[in-house]
Amino acid sequence: MSATTTLHSVSVRPALSADEEALGELDRSTWSTLHAVMPRPQPPYDPFFDERHRPGDFLVAEAVTEAVTESGAPDGSGGTRIAGYIRLVPPTPLACNAHVRQIQGLAVAAWARGGGVGRTLLRAACAEARRQGANRITLRVLGHNTPARALYASEGFAVEGVLSGEFFLHGRYVDDVLMGRSLAP
Repeated sequence: MSATTTLHSVSVRPALSADEEALGELDRSTWSTLHAVMPRPQPPYDPFFDERHRPGDFLVAEAVTEAVTESGAPDGSGGTRIAGYIRLVPPTPLACNAHVRQIQGLAVAAWARGGGVGRTLLRAACAEARRQGANRITLRVLGHNTPARALYASEGFAVEGVLSGEFFLHGRYVDDVLMGRSLAP
């Protein structure tokens, strides 16, 4: 008998140094040609956190889960698990750009997809950007990543530019789509 995972609740918190192993594993398990411009990670793996990717740059979604058998009965496993992360940083070190935050990474575990984790992380990132004093938030997404683009659009992000054929991935040119939105109430 196989088990499925049911999400009961999702909360978002700042990442901690202690999350490094779990976030590294999540990052590697969610690697896909749909969103990655870098090659698939290979062992030995680089650390998830480094001087450019600090724990303070990440928000982590935790989900309270329950695993159930095909008959719907709890199988005794479950608990709180990291379901995803989002990276939120200033796009440049320039003072004239300090009013903007940029999402530079969003990942949701396969078992948590479709449960609202990505949307929850996006909303938390917007709230955190506002808390940091930003009035605008931006991101970049590959043109062929239709699911992500639809999620971003549903949360108020609009296409603000397209770098046509910016990346050559797996034998074809792929657009880099710039999206953004105001954080005004």
